[in-house]
Amino acid sequence: MSLYLHDEGPFRALEAQWQGFMSSAVLRHTIGEVLDHARQQQVTAWIADDRLLGPVRPADLEWIAREMLPELVKMGLRRFARVEAADPLNKLLIGQVQETAEPLLPFEMRTFTDLLAARAWACG
Repeated sequence: MSLYLHDEGPFRALEAQWQGFMSSAVLRHTIGEVLDHARQQQVTAWIADDRLLGPVRPADLEWIAREMLPELVKMGLRRFARVEAADPLNKLLIGQVQETAEPLLPFEMRTFTDLLAARAWACG
């Protein structure tokens, strides 16, 4: 995973670019570290670049919805931009999780196919 901090707009955004497959243990540990970094940087927007994300197990997606999303709420996140995965199954499964979670979250979520558009929106 590669991380980038964008602070050129009204929203301070952390961009997380997945670089391939991760085991469940590595994925969960990595997300925990990224959340710690996001808290330290006081981000108010998140860009999840899922284009190169390797296969994600449904159990990991459930963990993300149960553990990660509430942490983003506690952080005071205002915007969440997701660049869709290239893998059709990931695109479908992640989209379903977002569709279920979105109405329950106090921040805006949008899905993009273009990284530059996602950055522009997330940063304000």
